[in-house]
Amino acid sequence: MRNPEPDTHEDVGTQLANAFGVPWVTIVWNDPVNLMSYVSYVFRTYFGMSAAEAERRMLLVHTEGRAVVATGNREEMERHVEAMHGYGLWATLTKADT
Repeated sequence: MRNPEPDTHEDVGTQLANAFGVPWVTIVWNDPVNLMSYVSYVFRTYFGMSAAEAERRMLLVHTEGRAVVATGNREEMERHVEAMHGYGLWATLTKADT
């Protein structure tokens, strides 16, 4: 009996993605509690964004319901999500390709 080999390019792509570590993202979600100025403040102070970039991403949260605020490895994104929770913001992480 021979070892099964990937049948599709998708199987190979999945294996390569797992091998090379697909990046993850931290997403901040809109909520009915926090002021827009506070969200912008958190982005400036925690992520070190410029005032213009923090304002742009805060407006994405406000108008689109969410914004990606960081990209990196899973462990780093988990730390960012925990930090956002510490600031009282709603945040999650997911793979960058989804």
